[in-house]
Amino acid sequence: MSDADAKTPRVPIPRDRDNDYTEGAAAMRRAFIQERTGASLEHVGRYSLDPGTLPGNIENFMGVAQVPIGIAGPVRIRGEHAQGDFYIPLATSEGTLVASYNRGMRLLTECGGVKTTVVEQAMQRAPVFLFEDARAAREFGEWLTEHHDEIKQAAESTTRVGKLLHIARYPLACNLYLRFNYSTGDAAGQNMSGKATHAACEWILAHYPKKIRYILSGAIDTDKKHSQLNVLQTRGRRVVAEAVLSREVLERIAHVTPEQLFEYRQITQAGGFMAGSAYNGAHAANALAAMFIATGQDVANVSESHAGITYAQLLPNGDYYWSVTLPALIVATYGGGTALATQRECLEMLGCVGQGKADKLAEICAAVVLAGDISLSSAILAGDWVSSHDKYGRNRK
Repeated sequence: MSDADAKTPRVPIPRDRDNDYTEGAAAMRRAFIQERTGASLEHVGRYSLDPGTLPGNIENFMGVAQVPIGIAGPVRIRGEHAQGDFYIPLATSEGTLVASYNRGMRLLTECGGVKTTVVEQAMQRAPVFLFEDARAAREFGEWLTEHHDEIKQAAESTTRVGKLLHIARYPLACNLYLRFNYSTGDAAGQNMSGKATHAACEWILAHYPKKIRYILSGAIDTDKKHSQLNVLQTRGRRVVAEAVLSREVLERIAHVTPEQLFEYRQITQAGGFMAGSAYNGAHAANALAAMFIATGQDVANVSESHAGITYAQLLPNGDYYWSVTLPALIVATYGGGTALATQRECLEMLGCVGQGKADKLAEICAAVVLAGDISLSSAILAGDWVSSHDKYGRNRK
């Protein structure tokens, strides 16, 4: 950078101090960007939502990124919360993806559907308390146990629905890492758990008899990052999707046998272990990213949510049991982007609008992941993976 460039004043993005969430404010920013960059924003500026609904979702609004939405299904789900046949909105720009999931859903439905179960729910914030030595940290941990009820009361005073489940302790050197675990209702809960934990830590600071200090996140909550800790202890929702696939349906629709699938599973398990993969199935991230965009989830949570474990059995009668366990699936039907216009419509398609529906959405997500894994794995074995992408998935324009 030249001295002249270094002295060039920074030109801030224009804002309307009275009301920044109007079409006029958005148009002002589009004009500013067009003038500064020369880019045409014709399509970015075309949308049907009301900018007045966006406070809390975005800043410096100027338009929308339009992602195509395709429909797959129906997939039959036999869950505790999701029951029936569902048509699934998938927002993606990857060709063949919707078609592949559609095939997996057809196969699952013809085999009787997917059984889904939400096993556990917890969201974390993980402060670290800092001491002079390990004994002081141990002493503090004992005090936490004695005062759990008061800490719980302080945390829960900040939220109507969040409940402090337990506080896990991880001593390291002269520090004590904590992991506050909450139930968060139908919200994803990262902000909720952060606010509640801050209140709890401030109560601790005020009542612990010795002088201490803390940092609100010591990073073992692994927010927006995969971790083995989440695989073992749950973050968001731990969900299982399982199905028994009949030999006849597998051969007719997917052109593979249960024996081929089982052999392939052995091979991919070893390959995934060697690579250190966060997910030992085919591609959970594809289903979750497409569903998250369509239904207003925090897409960055795919980094945690896609982790999981597949488990399979070759049954004595020749059929194939296949399951997917997602231990850190973070979804919401309340708050965040779920109230945005198009995202709400997609949630309505699934019957997942509002409170009391997050477990249902989690079960649907897990079923979709299973459908995609079945279809892609079968395509690889049957030899039509590359040819399908070449025919349907290449935009040559």
